[in-house]
Amino acid sequence: MSENKNIEIERKFLVNFTETGNALTEKLEKMASKKFLIKQGYLLRAADKTIRVRTKGDKGYLTIKGKANENGFARFEWEREISLEDAEQIMELCERFIIEKTRYEVVYEGKVFEIDQFHGLNDGLVIAELELEAENESYKAPEWLGKEVTGDIRYYNSWLSQNPYVG
Repeated sequence: MSENKNIEIERKFLVNFTETGNALTEKLEKMASKKFLIKQGYLLRAADKTIRVRTKGDKGYLTIKGKANENGFARFEWEREISLEDAEQIMELCERFIIEKTRYEVVYEGKVFEIDQFHGLNDGLVIAELELEAENESYKAPEWLGKEVTGDIRYYNSWLSQNPYVG
C-alpha cells in the first residue's frame, strides 16, 4: 500500500461489450452490485492539476487531483464530501460542460471494477476503472475488459469535459 494516503493508483480500460444502448444498460445493471448517477464539472483544468466538483447519487464531493506519474497509474488525489446543495451550486461555476455518466460497480474475482457509461456529449463511451493498492498489484481481467487506456489523456474526464468523445 502507498505510504501517502492521498495517492490514487488506478488502471483504466475500454470495454468490449457487444451490446449498445438499452441492451448495454440492462446488461450493466444485471452485473452491478451498485449503481450511481454522477455529474461532475471542473473548476480548474491544468496540465499538473485539476479541481472538480461531483454529485454522486445524493452526495457531493470536491476533489483535487495532481499530475499522473510517468506511466499514468498513480497521482495525488484529495477528496472531501460536501453537501449536495453546495456541490450543485459550485457546479454552476464550472468550465465548459458537465460530464454525466452512470457508474456501475462490478465485483470480479474480488476486485471492484467501476464501469462508467457516459451520457450527453460523451454518449457511447464506456470505460472501466480499477483502483489498486500498488502499481504492481495483480488482478484477473474479465473477458469484457478491453484495451488499456491508463495515462491516455483522451480518456481523462477533465479532457472529455472540453473535448467530447467521438466513437
